[in-house]
Amino acid sequence: MADVANKYPENVPGKSYVDEQCIDCDLCRETAPANFKRNDDGGYSYVYKQAETPEEEALCKEAMEGCPVEAIGNDGA
Repeated sequence: MADVANKYPENVPGKSYVDEQCIDCDLCRETAPANFKRNDDGGYSYVYKQAETPEEEALCKEAMEGCPVEAIGNDGA
């Protein structure tokens, strides 16, 4: 389960985030490319844009549920 205390600093403020468990598998970037980007230097994903539409919300939820290491969190803020 993702831990907000360990989220990457690149995550934009908001309810969704990626924490240090990310293994750079690309699932979130493929599922919700409008919301996740890759840090090429660190080799991990982060939330660069919070979901703004119901469609983006659904894709971000799908990415969170599909994450193999549960590195995507949603604190409901």
